[in-house]
Amino acid sequence: MKILWVKANKILPVHSGGDIRSFNILRQLAKQDEVIFLSYYDGPRDRDYEEELGRQLPGSVCVCTGKHNDSVVARGLDYLFRVPRPIPYAVSRFESVRVQKKLEQCIAETRPDIAVCDFLDAAINFPRSLGVASLLFQHNVESEIWRRHAETSTGWLRRRIYQMEFAKMLRYERGMLRKFDHVIAVSEHDRMLMSVWTEAARISVVPTGVDLARFTPAGNAQTANPLGVFVGAMDWPPNVDAMEYFCNEIWPAVQAKVPGAQFRIVGRNPGARIQRLASTSVQVTGSVPSVIEHLKEAAVVVVPLRIGGGTRLKIYEAMAAGKAVVSTTIGAEGLDVKHGTDIWLADDASAFASAMVRFLQDPAARRTLELAAAATAAQHDWSAVANKFRQILQLIGTSVRTQKVGELATAG
Repeated sequence: MKILWVKANKILPVHSGGDIRSFNILRQLAKQDEVIFLSYYDGPRDRDYEEELGRQLPGSVCVCTGKHNDSVVARGLDYLFRVPRPIPYAVSRFESVRVQKKLEQCIAETRPDIAVCDFLDAAINFPRSLGVASLLFQHNVESEIWRRHAETSTGWLRRRIYQMEFAKMLRYERGMLRKFDHVIAVSEHDRMLMSVWTEAARISVVPTGVDLARFTPAGNAQTANPLGVFVGAMDWPPNVDAMEYFCNEIWPAVQAKVPGAQFRIVGRNPGARIQRLASTSVQVTGSVPSVIEHLKEAAVVVVPLRIGGGTRLKIYEAMAAGKAVVSTTIGAEGLDVKHGTDIWLADDASAFASAMVRFLQDPAARRTLELAAAATAAQHDWSAVANKFRQILQLIGTSVRTQKVGELATAG
């Protein structure tokens, strides 16, 4: 099978949840199928990135759009310019004539069996008709994320912007779900939300995975240190909100019960809002070469998300590392986990703090949760996830080809 896979933004180095998911599925697919990965990105030409991508995913095609909207002022002006458009800014800013031409060229020259649009933001560069089977890979229900932003944001102007972008995203996302031949969601929860907009049969679920060889500990993963850890990209607004919520409303109660406890925020690009959270008991690491060492040192991994969508594969990574995880329901949304068995869920600050204190102070209870967590994660290796993804691609590719042959026969 020949697969054309299109994604906005650089996929290397692999840091964010979506990039981790896409990269691992792509690597697994490439073991059996011919994968043409079309990667496009803003800014100046990055030859190091393109060369490394060619080594990691041979046959990749790169397009540098040449856009420069990396400053706050430039991004603000770009946003104001696009406000009148009905397309949400989170999507329209990825529009590129260069990418559109390269995509059409790749389809004409390589004649793939199926084209995959990775994330909704790449959809704006797909033509109305591809001539081949097409699939939209929905890592999140994007409008759901914007809805939660609109509900939780403070300040009149910020809330108004979120409300406007939510309305735009809702209309756009509905339309895109009907444009592609099939949609892959990452959880049954997301599939249920999207089934309101299109036939449920057009949406399949491929759950998230984990690199077991990388994260599974070689020996006993227990730790005596009362350390809590959060792992996530700190330039993603839901993670910023989660850390402010945790440090302001949860962490003081934990410290009151466990005076020697420490908390570590691990993730790239921590802005001023995150830096302000640093204290004698809260460490902000910024980018790190690998999160594995930080997970090894953790007694408890926390996921206090109040906004988000899709699935948090960082939870599976922590579970594979044999760690106790305390999360909100939204944080663990869509994952194959069970409260009280392999994860602990708490949706208010008091309950979250109490759970964290318990697992910091009670090694036996923590170890029971750790063992169950590791057993659950062991069922979700990326090879199994990619195999299910491949089966869906084959099915949709064959179905669309058969349909087109039938239409030609009828027309003839």
